Amino acid sequence: QVQFVESGGGLVQPGGSLRLSCAASGTFFSIYTMGWYRQAPGKQRELVASISSGVNTNYANSVEGRFTISRDNAKKMVYLQMNSLKPEDTAVYYCNRVGTLGSWGQGTQVTVSS
Repeated sequence: QVQFVESGGGLVQPGGSLRLSCAASGTFFSIYTMGWYRQAPGKQRELVASISSGVNTNYANSVEGRFTISRDNAKKMVYLQMNSLKPEDTAVYYCNRVGTLGSWGQGTQVTVSS
């Protein structure tokens, strides 16, 4: 069963940057489209960035131009570089497949506040 372990969150001031990492287990990692999701308090979980096996990327309008998703198939890792962070980016961030979801990890908390 595929599992994901997220890390790299923290407290950052508006305009700051963070880099999230996701370690995946399981087989056939490289064939799946992977995504970063986030869930803010009182809101539904949303997909903010995805990267296909062919490294095509897509972003939610709210993060386009500020976030960059990448992957390392040999290491089974997915990354999210977040720049120009805003208070509305505050959420728990998760990684998972897109489409055929695996088990959700614990996520990593990102708090953007002065």
